[in-house]
Amino acid sequence: MRVEIWSDIACPWCYVGKARFEKALAAFPHHDQVEVVHRSFELDPGRAKGDVQPVIKMLTKKYGMSEAQAQAGEENLGAQAAAEGLDYRTRDRDHGNTFDMHRLLHLAKAEGKQDELIQIFYKANFAEERSVFAEGDERLVELAVAAGLDADAVRKVLADPSAYADDVRADEREAAELGANGVPFFVLDRKYGVSGAQPAEVFTQALTQAWGARPPLQLIEDGGAEACGPDGCAVPQK
Repeated sequence: MRVEIWSDIACPWCYVGKARFEKALAAFPHHDQVEVVHRSFELDPGRAKGDVQPVIKMLTKKYGMSEAQAQAGEENLGAQAAAEGLDYRTRDRDHGNTFDMHRLLHLAKAEGKQDELIQIFYKANFAEERSVFAEGDERLVELAVAAGLDADAVRKVLADPSAYADDVRADEREAAELGANGVPFFVLDRKYGVSGAQPAEVFTQALTQAWGARPPLQLIEDGGAEACGPDGCAVPQK
């Protein structure tokens, strides 16, 4: 079974939702038969690469709230993250364009290291003092190398704006086609969708329901040809 997760590194609920989903997945009896794929979704696609600003300032401008309200929201998110065992800096974080990080996540997918990289990006953005936006490409190289990617390969992608750009845009178009207008958005076997950072119990229910709805294998031809089994291989008779 495949679970696809549309998310953005700048999305705090994606950070929390991933932890809740993984808690449910770890307890799921068939977890070793579940493939998880991370898909791209930019919350602020129109922001220029060099446009970096404090999270509180971004929130007050985007949602028309006061700084006190924005800070209260961050404190609530910090408590939600802590309940999932996650570190979360409620003050002095910044916000910026995540397109390059999504491109690197597609590189990591090709290398089988996508989950490692997205978790490192989340931790760097939400829990560490150093910015993932303000320090330039070398900060992203450092984080990608920590996930097991080759530094030269990462620099090559970052130096070429077209590298994996189509993959990111394809993910975003697909999200729109599926009706996802916010993240995190979880799609199970292209049959069931879960929107938002739901409690682990909801993900458990969704995994169980999606697994149970998988159709049994239909054999086109079920006999006559030689095959090998636990008791050995069929020997052709003359």
